[in-house]
Amino acid sequence: MTSIYDMPIKTLRGEQSSLGEHKGKALLVVNVASRCGLTPQYTGLEQLQQTYAARGFTVLGFPCNQFMGQEPGTPEEIETFCSTNYGVTFPMFEKIDVNGSDRHAVYEELTKTADAEGKAGDIAWNFEKFLVSPKGEVVGRFRPLITPDDAGLVQAIEAQLPATGKAEVSGGTAKVTKRKPRAKTTTD
Repeated sequence: MTSIYDMPIKTLRGEQSSLGEHKGKALLVVNVASRCGLTPQYTGLEQLQQTYAARGFTVLGFPCNQFMGQEPGTPEEIETFCSTNYGVTFPMFEKIDVNGSDRHAVYEELTKTADAEGKAGDIAWNFEKFLVSPKGEVVGRFRPLITPDDAGLVQAIEAQLPATGKAEVSGGTAKVTKRKPRAKTTTD
């Protein structure tokens, strides 16, 4: 059986890649679009990236033009739009199909996973989210209207984080510091 990590995909800049480059991290895989009413979710996705990256997490964006042509841009236009308007720093991949006969292999695997209501299958709209464990298991599916700051989504992400501790930013670089157990003290 092929792992989700082994499926070839190109980055937004056209470089050969795979999700294997992110093995060992919790992943939030999202089909994105720049001309959608849900496009402001990029803000929340980037906030998740900034909050949890140092703890072994990343958002992965997959542009898709299958929903009313809401991602018509070239790779350069998509990259400029995301960085200029939303400060996106998380990895972005090539524009792909997420439904139909040309569905990319990554999404062929992802769409086998059911959402909270037990529905698997086709992607409903832009900004559908899949949570992948550090071991490469698809452990959650969140429909488009579930925003990145949704408590259930955040809790699910935190449950998959491979690194423990508190994320800190120091001198422009992120580091993880593990909390030391507090020593018990007695008073006489």
